[in-house]
Amino acid sequence: MLAELTYRCPLRCGYCSNPIGRHSRSSELTAQQWCRVFEEARALGVLQVHFSGGEPLLRRDLPGLIAHAHRLGLYASLITGGQGLSAERLAGLVASGLDHVQISLQDADAAIADAIAGRAAVHQRKLTAARLIKEAGLPLTLNVVLHRANIDHTGDLIDLALRLRADRLELANAQYYGSALLNLPALLPSRAQLDAAETLVQEARNSLAHRLEIVYVRSDLHDGVPKPCMHGWGSRQLTVTPSGDVLPCPAAARIPGLDVPNVRQASLADIWFHSAAFNRFRGTAWMPEPCRSCPLKEDDHGGCRCQAFQLTGDPAATDPACGLSPHHALVRTLVQDAESAPDTIPYRA
Repeated sequence: MLAELTYRCPLRCGYCSNPIGRHSRSSELTAQQWCRVFEEARALGVLQVHFSGGEPLLRRDLPGLIAHAHRLGLYASLITGGQGLSAERLAGLVASGLDHVQISLQDADAAIADAIAGRAAVHQRKLTAARLIKEAGLPLTLNVVLHRANIDHTGDLIDLALRLRADRLELANAQYYGSALLNLPALLPSRAQLDAAETLVQEARNSLAHRLEIVYVRSDLHDGVPKPCMHGWGSRQLTVTPSGDVLPCPAAARIPGLDVPNVRQASLADIWFHSAAFNRFRGTAWMPEPCRSCPLKEDDHGGCRCQAFQLTGDPAATDPACGLSPHHALVRTLVQDAESAPDTIPYRA
């Protein structure tokens, strides 16, 4: 379960997929409400909870939330930008039962990283936080969203992960929702950039297999093969937003007419098994052609429902990233336009 504790964040990354606009603390679930959600999640069979945001460290009640998850037997992972993670604060989180930390990085170069994050001295604070995490004996994952401004530094990012003694490095090409969709022309890498990065990743995987786990999430806009979104809608994961909405994927709220359920009105079990939102795109019966007769429908699940909606206006359409989609020309146009777009570093809308 992804527990998005808040959408508030001190950074202004132009690839952010969170909802656009200002977000109020007053609409967020209380600590008591979150604790009930964790209890219902554990009863449902959830094994891991990822404390995310926005920036979850902005919640002062974070230690208590982690402690409650720990008492329930949930594996507690903190997904953070690392700002404000002092040694004292980290010690409190570890004492509460924190199991793992993931820190986002914007680049290996400090100046570029700070420019992408939209604030000064961000990168150095992230490096300090990463070292504190390793000194505390916790597993460390570094996550980098790849885009045109940093993908050419993939090799440097791998070297940085080694210097920080990270256990896992996630190199994930940007997913185009929220600010990222608005900034797509400035973010989308070229085919040549993608090929070069993938070659570096494969070489590093072969040579560093016993030192660093490298996860690579490819772009699905260049090669005509859609990503298997969430391993199937309502199949393995769920997201609870700061206000208590429950989603099959973090971006699903942008689909109109989804009738999003909320933990204030229903239990997680009722939402998972019976809500219209979670059942709308489960399985394959909802699929149109060419997905319905495609031999890969159980592998790619028709692609991403949110991407299908954003590009075609129809969330049930075959993902235009698929080369068999009748709307694939939309993606080809996006890729072609991005090839000639000027190089800029966009900020969050």
